[in-house]
Amino acid sequence: MLQRRHLLALPLLATPALLRPSAARAQEVTLRLHHFLPAVSNVHRFFLQPWAQKVAAESNNRIRIQIFPAMQLGGAPPQLFDQARDGVADIIWTLPGSTPGRFPRIEVFELPFVAHKRAAVNVQAVQTLVERRMQEEFKDVHLITAWGHDAGVIHSRREVRRMEDMAGLKLRFPTRQTGEALKALGAAPVGMPVPQVPEALSQGVIDGAVVPWEVVPSIRLHEMVKNHTEIAGSPTLYVATFILAMNPAKYAALPADLRAVIDANSGQAAARMAARPWDEEGPKAEEMVRRRGNQIVELPEEERNRWQRQTAPVVDTWIAAMKDRGIDGGGLLEEARALVAQYGQGVS
Repeated sequence: MLQRRHLLALPLLATPALLRPSAARAQEVTLRLHHFLPAVSNVHRFFLQPWAQKVAAESNNRIRIQIFPAMQLGGAPPQLFDQARDGVADIIWTLPGSTPGRFPRIEVFELPFVAHKRAAVNVQAVQTLVERRMQEEFKDVHLITAWGHDAGVIHSRREVRRMEDMAGLKLRFPTRQTGEALKALGAAPVGMPVPQVPEALSQGVIDGAVVPWEVVPSIRLHEMVKNHTEIAGSPTLYVATFILAMNPAKYAALPADLRAVIDANSGQAAARMAARPWDEEGPKAEEMVRRRGNQIVELPEEERNRWQRQTAPVVDTWIAAMKDRGIDGGGLLEEARALVAQYGQGVS
């Protein structure tokens, strides 16, 4: 009789474990990723979506990342960093340059004629130097990765073949160092987030913009201007830097195995993924513009060298300003150039 009671009790003892969801299914997390470009943009389609899908797959769909493009969660592009810090969004993609002077060290790659013309080089150089020298700069968030795009291009209503053609040209710029470089070349730089470019062009606030090729189709820039000037070779006139960052409390609250998935898709691994929209999709955008019949000019080497000499004081001024803030700008510049040269070996 006792043996029979013991056998009958076994299923009853097992039942509570079967009813507990935590025992049957591991924790699942949904993260909201916020950024400023439309969903048709190359960065959204060829970096942020694939990155989110890769994280989901490697977590067995326990991490789900919902992407909100075009500032759908509210606010303005300059507020994205603080949205990650404060938990308004779980993950953000943004430009440090959207808040001028707040992240001074990463500006070293935004100085004129420092970065490479290829994103594949810049993504590695930026991420490496951020890991070595800039952790303090981004301490308020959990930094997933940092990188820089490929060579920026001048897109304008007026033809630009020589430095003199820049005189008085109202050009949108992405970062303050690019603005200083354009000013040194005689232009009248106007700072604004890239989504504002179409309206600013239509209202005559600007005559054009400096952006890489990949962003052109998403804002239909090629339909509003007919002239495009490339700065050939490396180093190039300018690039902008970007970060993908996460709310630190949200990251810390993840189970260890899910943090490991995020970690495996951070740093250089994520930076190399980020190069695709620029190095692979940028040339496609350029070819589309060429087929449309727009004029594409490439500065000859002699003219490019003139631009580099003309913008050299911008670099000197930045180094002096960094010294006033207790930052070794000269050392950062030397290391940035060395990393660009290192990662640029054999890259054409």
